[in-house]
Amino acid sequence: MLEPMAAGSSSARAFLRIGGLTVARQQATLALQLGCERIICIAPGLSPELSDLQQQIEAGGAQFHLISHARALVGLVSAVDEVLVLADGLFATNSAAHALLEEGQAVLVQPIEQGLAAGFERIDLNHAFGGAMRLPGRLVERLAELPADCDATSALLRIALQAGVRQKAIPQPDQARLFWTLVRSEEQAHALEPQWIRQRTRGEGGLSLSGGLALLAVRSFGPAMLHAGSGARVLVLAAAVLSLLALGAGWLGFAALGLGFVALGWIVRESAAMIARIEFEQDPLARGFDAKEIYGWLLDVLIVILAAFGSEPGQGQDLGARLFAPFMLVALLRIVPRLLPGSWSAWFHDRGLIALLLAGSILAGLGGATAMIASSLIALGVILLPLGQSRLTRH
Repeated sequence: MLEPMAAGSSSARAFLRIGGLTVARQQATLALQLGCERIICIAPGLSPELSDLQQQIEAGGAQFHLISHARALVGLVSAVDEVLVLADGLFATNSAAHALLEEGQAVLVQPIEQGLAAGFERIDLNHAFGGAMRLPGRLVERLAELPADCDATSALLRIALQAGVRQKAIPQPDQARLFWTLVRSEEQAHALEPQWIRQRTRGEGGLSLSGGLALLAVRSFGPAMLHAGSGARVLVLAAAVLSLLALGAGWLGFAALGLGFVALGWIVRESAAMIARIEFEQDPLARGFDAKEIYGWLLDVLIVILAAFGSEPGQGQDLGARLFAPFMLVALLRIVPRLLPGSWSAWFHDRGLIALLLAGSILAGLGGATAMIASSLIALGVILLPLGQSRLTRH
């Protein structure tokens, strides 16, 4: 962690952030996932960023060591150890790096054109360094023969190649699944963020309306939230506040407005879940949004209550009678997705869409009729679905 962010800068590029995650933190996470017992950082001295990193490493069960030059490695590594070496500024997809490095000792390489364009060191005429390697500890002893100010990664790379450590090619980085680059400046880090968020949210959102809106929001505002360090926590709090506003609006007689708050709360909840998955994928020590299912049940209760508040009371109908139709609707919405393929079930899971439809029916003066008609149609579909499947089987 010696390379500066820019010429004359005192900040190390290891602490550049992509989507709120520093390069150093991602590297430490990879080392912990691979079972490293000691993590050694080469840096000029202890900084606030390094103190935070030390806490993460020790919370993960590993020892933290800080050294100022490469030759100090010799006293920390024994001949029976294995050493994982990560280049200064390497930002790679952890799942791909883990799969390559867990298979044993190797020097990761890549085609020369791909590697040089990304800023990696040349190895030979056809290959560039991949920024990571796993070596036998005995090779570290050779650093004692080199000057104290030598570049540790470059020196160990040459030592490993001379010792015949096998070379392993990394996958070609693509737009779909893989990051593998050296982050060298704030401009580069900011330029990578939209692509990084898109990769982390590929396949999210399904076909539902709320899922699509949540996906758009995360891709637009996710990097800023992750940089702020709030992540999913602020969204979880916002979703809780919206549910309280929904209940308050219904109590005051504004059932349609309350259902609007429910719809917005569902979208915020979907966004929080996406942000939490991004945080957890890159840093398994981060706490995920584990109250997602509980919040879904809470909104179901709110939908039933608000739809009952918004229905016109018929002759002799009390609140209990008005609760029946929306209760049956929500119950069927819980049952039907278990009988349908995943692409279609997303629509039945979309409480934001249901809340908006019920809010529209209340504003149109239809009251509880929409919930009654919708639940009847869904029940009819459930009855006919097995019949249709049996006919397809006979044919």
